[in-house]
Amino acid sequence: MNKSGKWLSPSEKLKLYLLDVLTNLSSLREAEMALKGIRVIEFGGLAPVPFCGMILSDFGANVIRVDRTKSFADTDCMGRGKQSIAIDLKQKEGLNIVHKMCSKADVLIEPFRPGVMERLGLERTTCKKAGHDINYISMSGLLSYLGKKGEPPLHPVNLLADFAGGGLTCALGIVMALYERNISGKGQVVDNSMVEGSAYVGSWLSNSQKMPYIWGRERGDNTLDGGRAFYGVYETKDKKYISVGALEPQFFKELIKGLGLEHINQTDDPEEMKKLFKEVFLTKSRDEWVYQFQNLDACVSPVLEPKEAAEHLHNVDNKTFLQDKSGGYEPGPAPRLSRTPGVDKVLPQPVIGQQTLMIMKEMGYSDSVIEKLLQSGVIEQNSKDSKL
Repeated sequence: MNKSGKWLSPSEKLKLYLLDVLTNLSSLREAEMALKGIRVIEFGGLAPVPFCGMILSDFGANVIRVDRTKSFADTDCMGRGKQSIAIDLKQKEGLNIVHKMCSKADVLIEPFRPGVMERLGLERTTCKKAGHDINYISMSGLLSYLGKKGEPPLHPVNLLADFAGGGLTCALGIVMALYERNISGKGQVVDNSMVEGSAYVGSWLSNSQKMPYIWGRERGDNTLDGGRAFYGVYETKDKKYISVGALEPQFFKELIKGLGLEHINQTDDPEEMKKLFKEVFLTKSRDEWVYQFQNLDACVSPVLEPKEAAEHLHNVDNKTFLQDKSGGYEPGPAPRLSRTPGVDKVLPQPVIGQQTLMIMKEMGYSDSVIEKLLQSGVIEQNSKDSKL
């Protein structure tokens, strides 16, 4: 569909191919990148798989996202630098295209429930039960550590399983498998269970439980989980927040100096100390406290809101965030490699099916075959002007 709301004919869609080629060429990365030459097929999905694909794309891989045709909602907000081909997987011709794509790819990542890939003829050797982030961290034991004293465990949105134990761990597994392929010449399945991944991310939590200074009490009553005044978050006079992490004695000494409470000791009653800290922090605004502690090594930091974080001098100097054409910000790739770094700008995100014709051409399909596949609805071509 074009800007006027009219559906494009198959011939008109073919013309978009040249435009997409030019768009693709204009976004080529100038610097050599760590994963340059790696071809990734990503089946469209939510959260962990798109994040994994974005990591690989950020470091130079050519990531092609396989989307469904007639999709009216693009839920991938982590599609920067990817290409999209829209295919009807319910048609045999569509599956044939996917099989051909996979035969030319180095990596295949998919988000489906058990049985879906088998029905597509792309079997995997192991399957796991379906669920969501909160279920995975529950099963891993990780959720039981998180929360306030006397209250139910508190889940940290969907960061731990979906993104840390899921997408990030999967990307690591893929890179390891690619490295090993250079030695053996063989591929392998990276079975990324988010239960196992989140448990692994939480290794320090489980392995440090015998450290008496850190743990030993019920949830929410330990050193790092809210049980101590010198490691926590406090509201300020202007309804903003300050974080405090003065664990070691030398930092605690600087903390109480900045607070004007040099008469207290780190071993004093935790609840009384928390109450006192809370009262004191409410006497100044967040930025006043930042100024107060600027020359004190007390491990005190402002809790920055997203836009503040992107514009903070520290993050600007380190190029922690990338700014897009609309003025918005996205976290940049990490870690930073000295010789083959990741992207240093926000690459465009594709609309569903934006590069369909270009990808089909690259695979060797003729114009006449592409025309037939468009007419039969096996594939779909859209552009940035399309209203999906």
